[in-house]
Amino acid sequence: MTSFDPPRAERRPTTRSYHGLALADDYAWLKDPEWRDVLREPAKIDPAIRAYLEGENAFADQLLDPLAPLIDTINAEMRGRIKENDSQVPRPLGPYAYRIVWREGGQHPNLARSARDGSEDRIIIDGDRLAEGHAFYDFGDWSLSPDQRLIAWSVDDKGSEFYTIRIRDMDSLADHADQLIDTTGDSVWFKDGQHILYVEMDEEHRPKRVKRHRLGTPQSEDVLIYEEADDGWFIALEKTQSGDFGLISVSDHETTEVYLIDLGDHSAQPRLIAARESGIRYDVEHHGDRLFIVTNADGAIDFKIVTAPLSNPARAHWQDLVPSRPGTMVLEQGLYARHLVRLERENALPRLVIRALDSGEEHAIAFAEEAYGLYFDKGFEFDTDRVVFIYSSMTTPHETYAYDMAQRTRQLLKRTEIPSGHDPARYVTRRIEAISHDGTRVPVSLLHRRDLPLDGSAPCLLYGYGSYGHSLSASFDQKRLSLVDRGFVFALAHIRGGTEKGWNWYVDGKRDKKPNSFHDFIAAGEALIAAGYTQKGRIVAEGRSAGGMLMGAVTNMAPDLFAGILAEVPFVDVLNTMLDDTLPLTPPEWPEWGNPIESAEDYKRIASYSPYDNIAARRYPAILAIGGLTDPRVTYWEPAKWIARLRATASGGPFLLKTEMDAGHGGASGRFDRLKETALCFAFAVATIEGRFKAAAHEREMA
Repeated sequence: MTSFDPPRAERRPTTRSYHGLALADDYAWLKDPEWRDVLREPAKIDPAIRAYLEGENAFADQLLDPLAPLIDTINAEMRGRIKENDSQVPRPLGPYAYRIVWREGGQHPNLARSARDGSEDRIIIDGDRLAEGHAFYDFGDWSLSPDQRLIAWSVDDKGSEFYTIRIRDMDSLADHADQLIDTTGDSVWFKDGQHILYVEMDEEHRPKRVKRHRLGTPQSEDVLIYEEADDGWFIALEKTQSGDFGLISVSDHETTEVYLIDLGDHSAQPRLIAARESGIRYDVEHHGDRLFIVTNADGAIDFKIVTAPLSNPARAHWQDLVPSRPGTMVLEQGLYARHLVRLERENALPRLVIRALDSGEEHAIAFAEEAYGLYFDKGFEFDTDRVVFIYSSMTTPHETYAYDMAQRTRQLLKRTEIPSGHDPARYVTRRIEAISHDGTRVPVSLLHRRDLPLDGSAPCLLYGYGSYGHSLSASFDQKRLSLVDRGFVFALAHIRGGTEKGWNWYVDGKRDKKPNSFHDFIAAGEALIAAGYTQKGRIVAEGRSAGGMLMGAVTNMAPDLFAGILAEVPFVDVLNTMLDDTLPLTPPEWPEWGNPIESAEDYKRIASYSPYDNIAARRYPAILAIGGLTDPRVTYWEPAKWIARLRATASGGPFLLKTEMDAGHGGASGRFDRLKETALCFAFAVATIEGRFKAAAHEREMA
């Protein structure tokens, strides 16, 4: 065995039968049968599996070692664009204001509180100090007691997304004895400042129960407020902007049901707004004696806003306030004492619309660039005319504005600084359209240097996602400049499965129409070639999570189009995962992908594109897959099995697997550690275009 030989996973053939069809899997053994324990204690993983993963890591490190100088250079470039001692714009609440701050050299966010005028500034949650001694440390959510004397805050120190909630005194900065384990991290305070609501996870890592905790009592005495019996439905917890009600939102991917809890009465029980109806979604806000509801009811495919009486909010009493307009999707609402704010999107471009509640008069905030990102921060206050919004484009760093909704004036609060320098005029952002297999026009946002020759010679990094209705924002990301400055075109493919062009854009990329997402992405690559931006074999494709499933599918369909594939926490073992109803996300995911346990049609359709199950004996591009050992969303064995089968079946490559042994779905928890991961991916892309891995493959053959 030479030093260049990659690991070869042992083949342990297993065969199961579904709907009269055999499903063979040589690498099912890589799934630890005690995976639940591994999420909580990574050291408990089966020694044989650990040895294999560590062998893959060692091989990847060996092959990537020549890239170390390039990785270090890219990492230094990206870090040089970060203002390390930075802070968010303060969010006022009564006499105080709160913001996240970062220290020079600090890896983790810290929460600061000051007087509203900016004086008396102090750190109340020191993320850097708390993370000491932990390989992984994620500061989760936080919420304030009504008198702002206490803060509930949460942390995950494994990467498995089991958060522990603690209660801290704002004066002494000492934590109470209360510790609420196995939660989602979210909490809502009752107005008495002595009780909080939280969501408890079950053994399958599903948010199933809402409980009420009284300060100073053990968690075992907490009161069950709501429990969801259906494993396909998850719970989210928040409160209304008015601060009067807690909201228990229960949903799958197609339907929602919401309950109100009166925060003025800690003994209050949840009150149903509207019973679940298949396919009907709704989100709720509160104002006085009425509720404001964003919904797709009554055929409002791209959603509308209705109002309902607080005293009787059932569907029969909903009245249209902002009617549905097909092609213009209502994304989010913010409700204040005198104004309603909605974020909407049309043809992949967002805008904010401000509505005066007394007169109904509306005006919009939009921008002129071909592609940009826009979102707003609801803040903490209800009785205010001020809303904060953040704008950026692929060339323009984030700009944070305070907007006076009554006076219609804006004030620039912060412009993101790029310490190493950034001249937007050196770059071009464009929006082109690709024509997919069925004639559908697919938006593609792209960024390149202004002096780039558009003769097809440039390499391209093409990023895609296309699932769950998640849209890709054409906003600023300083990290991309390290590729763009090396002559790359950076492109975002706004494929079906997202909502860039409305809810139908999502529907046309799910379940039986899922292959549209793959065809759209391939069409995006072909459109970039046709427009003279790049050429076949000079595209590196990238996707994360469900976008990693996209990577696996398009690699099987059109391997010659790509020079390389970056697949981070990739959902590539779709069929086996959807057949395992004990996994955390499987039952809730059936509306998205189909249920292959119950439906032979769903089984056959998923089997037709599942990346792991469709690997062929042909030449594939270079592939770097990254997984997380404690990932509860895309389990570590998915990329491990995928790479094992690729290596045993296909030619080309190389096929590399990096498993983060101390992290989950989000990768490393420290901001600079995450930069190192990005630098590794970008260096892999550069090296792939330069043909370095072909040379390495030749050396292996010669050896």
